[in-house]
Amino acid sequence: MSAGDYLETEDGAKIYYEDHGEGQPILLVHGWMCSSKFWQKNFPGLASEFRVVSMDLRGHGNSSKTLAGHTIGQYARDVREVLEHLGLKDALLVGWSLGGPVVLSYYQQYGRDSRLKALGLVDTTPFPFNPADWNSHTLKHYNYDGMHATFAAYTADPRKFCLGFTARMFKEKPSETDADWVVAELMKTPAWVAEAIYSDYVMSDFTETLPLIEVPVIVFAANSEIFRNGIAMGRAIADQAQHATLVPFDDAGHILFYERPQKFNAALAAFIKGL
Repeated sequence: MSAGDYLETEDGAKIYYEDHGEGQPILLVHGWMCSSKFWQKNFPGLASEFRVVSMDLRGHGNSSKTLAGHTIGQYARDVREVLEHLGLKDALLVGWSLGGPVVLSYYQQYGRDSRLKALGLVDTTPFPFNPADWNSHTLKHYNYDGMHATFAAYTADPRKFCLGFTARMFKEKPSETDADWVVAELMKTPAWVAEAIYSDYVMSDFTETLPLIEVPVIVFAANSEIFRNGIAMGRAIADQAQHATLVPFDDAGHILFYERPQKFNAALAAFIKGL
């Protein structure tokens, strides 16, 4: 399959995607202000056994910088259009961070059908504002002031904000090379996109969706400056789903699939083969 192309959605957004390998399809959905490039260490190993597709959410990476559609629900509908455009069936839909609620919204909207075989939730929370003890997001307890402070810091100095965000993703201090490319990708997301989707993300509640999921779910979790108690949160998420497997990463941070690609790929491959 060719890599690096785009499709136009029903409302005119251009969505960039990459398509590698053949076999059981996996669709990877990145996090806030990120892009398909974040999965670069996972493509080679996974694509040797599976068909691996990644996409840049609208407004992110190489996708068009639209003024409209920056909601979790619309991002999930964009995912649907990618699946339909490529004719993917029985796919494993994997969402990292903000991508987690995107795949949960996908399930909420479309349920269990021929295009979906299983879900993957990677270091994520189903409701950032959730006041529950298990929620490890810094904006828990409906922290609107914290949300606005985040936007103010980002608007005042986007590059400084992205440098700090990058540092918090990793378990250990990232190399200069890693910091450079991550910040460069984050900076591709315009401020109006970043703030619009983040506000919708923190206010969107998918906790009631978790126990309704009838397909198998794999949950990856780590402790980092993004989610201080991320592993405990991942365990709580897995406990709320009907058929969930938890894979904790004590040796990685929020970007666990990049820091430990072989471990991540092996766990994902084993999960798929066990479906």
